[in-house]
Amino acid sequence: MGAPNRSSAVMQQRKEAPDGLDYFPTPPWATRALCEHLNQWGDISGDTVWEPACGEGHMARPLGEYFAQVVASDIHDYGFGTVHDFLSAGTLLDAPAPLDNPDWIITNPPFNKAAEFALRAAGLAREGFALLVRTAFLEGVTRHAELFSQHPPAWVLPFCERVPMVKGRVDPDAASATSYCWMIWLQHRSVSFNAAPALAWISPCRKRLERPEDYRLVPAGEVA
Repeated sequence: MGAPNRSSAVMQQRKEAPDGLDYFPTPPWATRALCEHLNQWGDISGDTVWEPACGEGHMARPLGEYFAQVVASDIHDYGFGTVHDFLSAGTLLDAPAPLDNPDWIITNPPFNKAAEFALRAAGLAREGFALLVRTAFLEGVTRHAELFSQHPPAWVLPFCERVPMVKGRVDPDAASATSYCWMIWLQHRSVSFNAAPALAWISPCRKRLERPEDYRLVPAGEVA
């Protein structure tokens, strides 16, 4: 499996993110749960994936366990991946994407930018894209009009157990009352709202998929 881009040019000292970036890193076991489901529907071991809100790499590293190539980027320099504004298309800040025509785009976007991430991913990913979002993301008149009515997801995968996410770090002892789900869009699926999304629960899997090293910050230049 390919490893995320960790060249010395981009692996720098971790820098604290501004509050507005809504940085809540994903426990790696939650990403493995998604990849297990994707592998049930088709082999992803030869596919490429772009993680465009990578933070410190907590999602990109487990993606590298399943995909042939992982490219990680973020608008802020966390010391992992390349610095790239995923939503800059068509603006003065627009820069070449770090991965052209990825098979997949998979990320945990800032909640207030999740719809924009989905719309941007819809124009880039060849096979599909997946967002980890609060289940409340399914609600909203504006979100329905701008996203779901035009780009209905193929799958909604709610977690049966809580995915504890805390601001600025992953914490094995954290607790959460917030529910999360993966939403998956498939590019070759007929774009019709009459094709209702399929629902599949992610059974309790944290104990099986969690690893002690998931909570160790990878120092600059080190490959996990």
